[in-house]
Amino acid sequence: MKNLNLKYHQDALNELSSICRLENDKWWIDLETGEKKERNKGEMLMLIVSEIAEAMEGERKGLMDDKLPHRKMVEVELADALIRIFDYAGEYGMDLGGALVEKMAYNRVRKDHTHEERIKAGGKKF
Repeated sequence: MKNLNLKYHQDALNELSSICRLENDKWWIDLETGEKKERNKGEMLMLIVSEIAEAMEGERKGLMDDKLPHRKMVEVELADALIRIFDYAGEYGMDLGGALVEKMAYNRVRKDHTHEERIKAGGKKF
């Protein structure tokens, strides 16, 4: 496996969370009062799910994006999902980069991810 500078990528992901949080701040202001709205975690998570569903629809139909017509819809909707994920992580001060690096390391040694375990009856197929 290529030696990756995971600390750099970890920091980059956390920086993207901060950037997306700031970029999306305008959506979380009450237009009448100018006050910050309380963000609903469930709604925010379901908005991530809706972007994934839109990506699936683009993939299923082989569509190009309507706003960025030079790109596939699946690609743009996955980017939207990332924006929403980073916004969520940034809003709640999550170390998304650190969690990703740790989870990747854990997955590398998971017994149920090995070829031997996957080919067994009842093993993970995907």
